[in-house]
Amino acid sequence: MIGVFDSGLGGLSVLIEIKMLAPNADLLYVADRARAPYGNRSLDEVRSMSHEVATWLIQQGAETLVVACNTASAAALDSLRESCQEIPIIGMEPAVKPAAAASETGVIGVFATKATFQGRLFESVVSDHAGNAQVVTRACPEWVEMVERGEFAGPDVDSTITAALIPMIDEGADVLVLGCTHFSFLRPVIERIAGPGITVIDPAPAVAAQTIRVAGVIGGEGRVRLAASGDPSVFARLASDVGIVYSSGEVLPFPE
Repeated sequence: MIGVFDSGLGGLSVLIEIKMLAPNADLLYVADRARAPYGNRSLDEVRSMSHEVATWLIQQGAETLVVACNTASAAALDSLRESCQEIPIIGMEPAVKPAAAASETGVIGVFATKATFQGRLFESVVSDHAGNAQVVTRACPEWVEMVERGEFAGPDVDSTITAALIPMIDEGADVLVLGCTHFSFLRPVIERIAGPGITVIDPAPAVAAQTIRVAGVIGGEGRVRLAASGDPSVFARLASDVGIVYSSGEVLPFPE
């Protein structure tokens, strides 16, 4: 079984990609919505919460773990790998390397959360892979909030995304990196507003492919189970809105 977790809806973008690549995989997803958003919390808080969720998933039988949250990866990926050495753990990192390679202007934009930018992981990725590219960053907590409300399109979504996007393009960015899994659900709007000539990179497909490589032989019955802290019924509706079909017909309660 592959365990996947995020603070809320965002990590489902990775789960969808895993399901496409390995339809027989058994998947268990945790949305820690009662303590969301992670991006506004301190790294120490996020690290502690990430260990709680990871421990629960392993207790449920997860044999591979995906930290489908950039903030949790920034805060806890190293410590999770140290404390859970019995299973492989895959995390998220902003796709700075492919963005730098694809940019013609030498300017790349990264949208993420405040906590992601504060983590050592982002600093090391930029240092190791940005090359001579200029990296322009923008924290967009309001994008996370829109997704968690189930708002993926409409005039308010357009105006909120435009306010963050256009200044970055005006600075010369021709490649934009989605550094938060929530933002995958806003990609169609981002690409439409950015217009032709701007490349948008979503790391979810690459993370899913890496998960399959690391997990090895995928057996299972193709079961998808969801768990959430907070109100499970709200998360059930949101998951259905993005096309998730889950096996039990209900969202399990995750211990807060």
